[in-house]
Amino acid sequence: MLDHVFISVSDIDRSIAFYEKALEPLGIVHAIDYDGRNGPPGHPDLKGFGANGRLFFWLREGVVEGLAAHVGFIADGKREVDAAFAAAMAAGASEIHPPGPQLHYDPRYHAAQVRDPDGYSLEFVYKEWQH
Repeated sequence: MLDHVFISVSDIDRSIAFYEKALEPLGIVHAIDYDGRNGPPGHPDLKGFGANGRLFFWLREGVVEGLAAHVGFIADGKREVDAAFAAAMAAGASEIHPPGPQLHYDPRYHAAQVRDPDGYSLEFVYKEWQH
């Protein structure tokens, strides 16, 4: 099981605003800012997002490799998938695929996929058998 993921973004303020809006329907919030000076030499400044007392998704300003990462966020039902997709699109995402069953995986796999402003592939997913 993963504990956390960092992605590099080209404009930290734009990305914070995007993710605050896109992840809000999933209950994921911008929870903490970490000053890299408090870590070992070279540690980046981080903007942390999480839910239920856990921080697991972090932004850092740096070199963007948008096609190098795909991040799937758990939704607590089909309505949350739909709401996160709508929020991300309203916040400036571009559509990869709209909400719906992903039959190529499993008929109970409901998801939507977008690209964030830096080109990262984001998926909002509800897997009926895992929830």
